[in-house]
Amino acid sequence: MCRTLAAFPNTCLERAKEFKTRLGIFLHKSELGSNTGCIGKFEWSSKHGKENRNFSEDVLGWRESFDLLLSSKNGVAAFHAFLKTEFSEENLEFWLACEEFKKIRSATKLASRAHRIFEEFICSEAPKEVNIDHETRELTRMNLQAATATCFDTAQGKTRTLMEKDSYPRFLKSPAYQDLAAQASAASAPPSNCSLAEPSHT
Repeated sequence: MCRTLAAFPNTCLERAKEFKTRLGIFLHKSELGSNTGCIGKFEWSSKHGKENRNFSEDVLGWRESFDLLLSSKNGVAAFHAFLKTEFSEENLEFWLACEEFKKIRSATKLASRAHRIFEEFICSEAPKEVNIDHETRELTRMNLQAATATCFDTAQGKTRTLMEKDSYPRFLKSPAYQDLAAQASAASAPPSNCSLAEPSHT
């Protein structure tokens, strides 16, 4: 798939600014299509207490491992926003499509969805073609002849590895995530000791 240079931001600063705009305090409604639609709204809670602490722990957990990021709906939404600034969101969208694909129980629907995913992400010149080698592409094509829930496993695994080794470290180093993590750390910090002692009244 060809993209003109004019469509790309000119500098790293512009990409960082775009990500910060997308993420910010609120990461609004996901732009993913219904086929990969397990991403919802991402919001920094204005409430105090358990809900806010849980959200803070969620944000801070994203840097612990890629698995924790992918297991968090908020984390996936934030990561997707970042990937869009790098024009590589198709990798995550393909991974999510495969996760949803594995949940299908109808053999007829499985075969239909398999061909749809292949046409969208795998075949040469696909609109959201992922970066996989020719051997994996052909293996996936052969798997479609008798589609099963595991027919995309090899391609999905290689795409996941690419994201973990390449995009994930850059996401963690991005100013927007660094700012968000700082807010999370502050929100999860225990209250100052000076507020605990109050004078007694008689």
